[in-house]
Amino acid sequence: MAEKNEKLVIVASRGHDDERATVSWTIANGGLTAGLEVTMFLVSSGIDLVRKGAVDHVRMNPFDPPMKELIEGFLARGGKILACPPCAKVRGYTEEHLIDGVTIVGSAALHALIKEGAATLSF
Repeated sequence: MAEKNEKLVIVASRGHDDERATVSWTIANGGLTAGLEVTMFLVSSGIDLVRKGAVDHVRMNPFDPPMKELIEGFLARGGKILACPPCAKVRGYTEEHLIDGVTIVGSAALHALIKEGAATLSF
């Protein structure tokens, strides 16, 4: 019997400018609740959300939890956050500018998860 895929990768490109940022993090947390191993791969303005202090007072939708709560809860429950190196560099970010638990790593890490059978979503 084939082993069931238990991994989910979400490629998130939305930042403070788009409510879909909240949706991607809500779905990521739901994946953890469902027992999946979830990795967020942040590109473009998606990386802005994990800059230290960037979401301390951000609530994009009054019916969703605050962004800080979504991101901190995701990490506390074992979620992984990867960030695109060129996307970080163009913004002047190094890992020291980002919240603890974020790793700046190239797309090879994303491709490795896909090769392992991870389902993918993109926002």
